[in-house]
Amino acid sequence: MKKVVQAVIFAGGLGTRLKPYTEDNPKAMFPVNGTPFIEKLILQLKAWGIEEIIILLGYLPDIIMNYLGNGEKYGLNIKYDITPVAYETSLRLDHAKPLLKDSFILMYCDNYCPINYQKLVADYYTNKALIQLSVYDNLDNYTKNNIFVTEDGLVTKYDSSRLSANLNGVDIGYMIVNKKILDLLSKDNSSLAKNIFDTLINKKQLFATMIAHRYYSIGSYDRISLTEDFFKPKKVVFLDRDGTLNVKAPKACYIENKEQFVWLDGAKEAVKLLNDKQYIVVLVTNQPGISRGNFTIKVLNDIHQKMQTDLKEIGARIDYIYYCPHNWQDGCNCRKPNPGLFYQAQRELALDLTKCPMFGDDERDMQAAHTANLKVGIQIVDNYPLISAVKDYIRKEEEHDSI
Repeated sequence: MKKVVQAVIFAGGLGTRLKPYTEDNPKAMFPVNGTPFIEKLILQLKAWGIEEIIILLGYLPDIIMNYLGNGEKYGLNIKYDITPVAYETSLRLDHAKPLLKDSFILMYCDNYCPINYQKLVADYYTNKALIQLSVYDNLDNYTKNNIFVTEDGLVTKYDSSRLSANLNGVDIGYMIVNKKILDLLSKDNSSLAKNIFDTLINKKQLFATMIAHRYYSIGSYDRISLTEDFFKPKKVVFLDRDGTLNVKAPKACYIENKEQFVWLDGAKEAVKLLNDKQYIVVLVTNQPGISRGNFTIKVLNDIHQKMQTDLKEIGARIDYIYYCPHNWQDGCNCRKPNPGLFYQAQRELALDLTKCPMFGDDERDMQAAHTANLKVGIQIVDNYPLISAVKDYIRKEEEHDSI
C-alpha cells in the first residue's frame, strides 16, 4: 500500500476559549494529565510510521518549538513554519507549501482520535481524493453535525455554521491532503474548509472516512474532563461469553436459564488472572434469544448474576456487561460482527479501543474486533482455551513492557 509519511499540524491560533491558560501559552501546550496535548499527537503520529512533522505556528511559537525541538527525542524530524497570528488556516497552509510533500496528513492541534490510519490512507488512494476527511458519525449526539457524507464516502455538503438539516457527521481533522489543493486556494484569509471545501465538493474530490470511535478535544474547557479521563492509563480486555466462558448451546439454541450456564475448564481462572493483573474485564455478548422470545432480559440478568456469583467464590469478577438483544434480521449495529457493543463501551468507559484486545470463539467476534480497530482479536478454540490465551497475552504484554 502507498504510504503517507508526513504530517502537518495547525497550531497557530489564539485559543481564546482556553483563557486564562492561553493568555501566556499556546493552546497546543495545554497539559492533559501532566503532558502537553501536542505531545500526545506527536506520539500517535510516530506510532503510525510518520517520519516528518511540520507544525504551523503563529501565537507564542517559541514555547512549542523549545519544548518539541527538532524532534530528535521522538525519533522524528520536526520542522516549523511561522506566520502572523491573524492568519487563518488556509493562509498558514499556503505559506508552508515549500515544505510539503505531495500527500500528507493534516491535523488540528486540539483534537485526538485513535483512527484507523491505514484505512484512511487506503481510502484516500482508492477514491483518488484531493482531501480524504475523517468524520465522526456522531450517533451519540456528542456535538452538532457539520457535514453530509454519502454511503460511498462522497462529501456533498459542508456547513461550518452547523445549521443545515440532515447532516450526518462531524469533521474532526485527521485528513489526508493532496498538495494540488494549494493551487485551488483563494488568497482569502479564511479557514481551509471555507476556502476550498465547496470547490472540492463541486469537483467530487472531497471524501470522508466515517469514524465511530469518539474523539477527544481541548478546544474548550467543557471537554477537558472527558479528555483527561480518556488519557488515564487503563488496561481493558473484552470477552465474548458463549463458547469463551461457558459451554455453548447447540446450534440454533440458547442458554435460556442459569442452570444451563456451565463454565468451560479454566475460564473462571482466566477471569481471575485478568483481575489480578489489574485489567478491567468487559463482556460483550449477542443474545438474540431475547428478540426471539426464548427468554427475557430478567432471565439474562439472572444468568449473569449466577456467573458473577460463581466468579466471586474465587475472588474474581466481570466489571461490565454489554449485550445485544436483537435478532440477526433486526438491522442493529450492536450484534456482532457489527462493532456497536465496542463503541458503546468505548463512549461510556472512555476507552481507547486500539489498546484493547478481544477474546472470543466465533469468527464474528474477530470480525467485530477488526471493524472496531481493536488492538487484537484472539480466537478461542477447543485446543486453545481462554486460560491459555490469557496467559499468553499477559506474558507478551509483560515482556513488551520490560523492554
